[in-house]
Amino acid sequence: MSEYEAYQDRKSQDYEALCKRCGACCGALDKDPCEHLKLAGDETYICDIYEYRFGLRTTVGGKKFLCMPIRRILFKTWSGSEFCAYKKNP
Repeated sequence: MSEYEAYQDRKSQDYEALCKRCGACCGALDKDPCEHLKLAGDETYICDIYEYRFGLRTTVGGKKFLCMPIRRILFKTWSGSEFCAYKKNP
């Protein structure tokens, strides 16, 4: 791995570490969240397919949606977006 690639990897890990696992971006505060969103305890959530999450997905109720990197929706508002650590630290 080159020095540049190592730097990019560290920066990516730092960015990922901002997330507080509130689940709001995945619908945790909605009536119809992503079917892959799981309660991890203490009001934190995990995605059971996190490494492969991007693309067409389904909510618990059967609605189709496109899961995408958080940076693509930071300028938008969603239910609970005020809790999003990424929005607080863009």
